[in-house]
Amino acid sequence: MNKSALFNAALVLASSLANAADPALTIYNQNFAVVRDTVPLELRAGGNDVSFSGTTAHLEPSSVILRDPAGQIKLQILEQNYRNDPVSPELLLSLFEGQTIKFTIREPMKPDQTVSGKIIRSGYAAHSQQAMQRYGQAYAATQMARAYNPQSGAQPIIEVDGQIQFGLPGTPIFPSLGDDTILKPMLSWKLAAAEPAKLNAELTYVTGGMSWEADYNIVAPEKGEVLGIVGWVTMDNQSGKSFPNAAIQLMAGDVSKLQPGANAGGRMDSRSEVSRSAATKPVTEKAFDEYHLYTLERSTTLHDRETKQVEFVRAEGVGSERIYVYDGLTIDWSRWNSNRDGLRRNEEFGTDSNTKVAVMRQFKNTAANGLGIPLPKGRVRLYRRDGAQLQFIGENTIDHTPKDELVKVYTGNAFDLVGERRRTAFKTDSSRNWTNETFEIKLRNHKAEAVEIRVVEHLYRWVNWEITEKSNPYLKTNAQEIQFRIQLAPDEEKTVTYKVHYSW
Repeated sequence: MNKSALFNAALVLASSLANAADPALTIYNQNFAVVRDTVPLELRAGGNDVSFSGTTAHLEPSSVILRDPAGQIKLQILEQNYRNDPVSPELLLSLFEGQTIKFTIREPMKPDQTVSGKIIRSGYAAHSQQAMQRYGQAYAATQMARAYNPQSGAQPIIEVDGQIQFGLPGTPIFPSLGDDTILKPMLSWKLAAAEPAKLNAELTYVTGGMSWEADYNIVAPEKGEVLGIVGWVTMDNQSGKSFPNAAIQLMAGDVSKLQPGANAGGRMDSRSEVSRSAATKPVTEKAFDEYHLYTLERSTTLHDRETKQVEFVRAEGVGSERIYVYDGLTIDWSRWNSNRDGLRRNEEFGTDSNTKVAVMRQFKNTAANGLGIPLPKGRVRLYRRDGAQLQFIGENTIDHTPKDELVKVYTGNAFDLVGERRRTAFKTDSSRNWTNETFEIKLRNHKAEAVEIRVVEHLYRWVNWEITEKSNPYLKTNAQEIQFRIQLAPDEEKTVTYKVHYSW
């Protein structure tokens, strides 16, 4: 097949998009998405040049799949090209390097003037960030600086009336666009067809510039710990393309994705459950592979540079607990990581402490507790009613939480609870390989009601340890951690002591 036959068969299909099916998106909460779009094809027997200008500006070219969704026609792709260099004044200057164009000079209180200037150098050096990163971060930074820093030596050079000047003499007036310019990011293919065919091909690709996250607004009553929860999904489109009337799905989970440049409680008697009706739920959920897939039940338009929110969970009567935790040990691990063996005998280790008592909120993600759905990771904001208004009382993040698991959120430090921790004795015997250490923890409750404070102690010196003396019962919560649960009446102070014996 000769070259002229190929070009005579060219099909530019951007104008046909109005008749194409609506796009579909699967957005991941790791700053990328999978786009499924439709490319109408009317192929002739032999070679066909096809162009599609409806892609994003952050498409990953190697991820592109073009296929017949019905599986009836095999598309043979001989060549694929992706261009993401839309028309801009800088690009046009580069296209007309070596040529003479007109410039309009505008000055206050003077009529416009037109001068002719020859473009000696355009100064245009922009490339896609992803492409530049293939050659290393230093190269990418240098190229971006050349493209956008006027002091870098990349500014235009123009010859006007036989004289050379840096910078443009005025606003450039360009001739008509050349054949090698594009208005939007574009995919083009050379397709081979054994016989004529007409179909709506499915185009699938991975793109950056899109993300979503979950946000939870939790409201506690003025008195009590029964919560109302509203969960939102927030979608952010910075892909360079709008998606009209799109079918959108959201994938939650820790999906492995290489980055550019990288190598490969108080129970209540009644609970109101989350509505399971698809007719009333704006978002439905299902398990998919090792992750969870959330589907927006109605199509929506997601504009470029737009942030859109959709409610995906609403629950009332969710029982919760407010927990106070005193974890008094403060360790600067950058100081000790290089000498872990020395921790067994070093008298200075483990003596730094703080006085803050943390406030934790926890609730069960179960159907019996009004929830029972997989909760994607996101920010949790907690409010409490103050008469007719709401007061913000803390926020934090949660990780992906399956159903029937416990959700724990740190919301701040208690104002009226104080802890003090100090070491009262230390002895080590290097010849017999043991160390003894004794601690005293004082707790004070300045609140008007009784509280329970959970005192967490970390036994970091060595893996072999034994509590030989204690003032209160304790729970072993893991291999190197114990916990005391101390009840304090209003304005009461209590002291907890224990002695630990390490051996090796």
